[in-house]
Amino acid sequence: MTRHLEAVPNEGPRPSRTKAVAPQTSRKRMSALERREQLLRVGRTLFAEKGFEAVTVEEIAARADVSKPVVYEHFGGVELDGKEYGAKEALYAVIVDREIATLLTTIEQALNSPHPRVIVEQAAYGLLTYIDDNTEGFQIIVRDSPVGMTSGSFSSLITDIAIRVQHLLAGEFKRRKLNPRFAPLYAQSLVGMVALTGQWWLETRKPSKEEVAAHLVNLAWNGLAGLEAKPELKFIKKK
Repeated sequence: MTRHLEAVPNEGPRPSRTKAVAPQTSRKRMSALERREQLLRVGRTLFAEKGFEAVTVEEIAARADVSKPVVYEHFGGVELDGKEYGAKEALYAVIVDREIATLLTTIEQALNSPHPRVIVEQAAYGLLTYIDDNTEGFQIIVRDSPVGMTSGSFSSLITDIAIRVQHLLAGEFKRRKLNPRFAPLYAQSLVGMVALTGQWWLETRKPSKEEVAAHLVNLAWNGLAGLEAKPELKFIKKK
């Protein structure tokens, strides 16, 4: 007996069961160089805010919206037994090296002038301008360097600048018939005076950097102009 299949009425195309996918906002993928610079910017801000010891690789990664392995990929370092080694130190070192180079360039440009008064003015104003334009960077380098880091400290920077200044002062001392043997002492005094005033101004920002520089130059220049060949203490007796 032949069975006839009942025709099924055509109900049209069946609705698709595929769920609608919401449009995704594509995030631009950074190149390796762009990612490295981003991590440096993030690290610079965090180190300035909290100091080296208080910052973690996890915090740097979170602020940059990346995973910790991305930080390790760009700056080395490994994680063993829950402890981080290397990446934070490497990141910090690159930041400090950049800041030191920027500040040294500013000071060296000032020291290239042939006139001592111009040198004093440009050096004082240059440091204050650097602080004004690179506040985060200066906050980082004036802090003590991490244990084990032999370069990049503010004290080592001041020593480098003082060495440059002492050579300039030695020539000026000879011209004025002063003993050049004391040029290193005066160089340390001058550079230290400007540097410490810069640290103070970093917090106060008053008066203006032009006024602060003018007063620094007033003390330094007029003090140098009136140097005695053989200074003596007038109210302290020798023992």
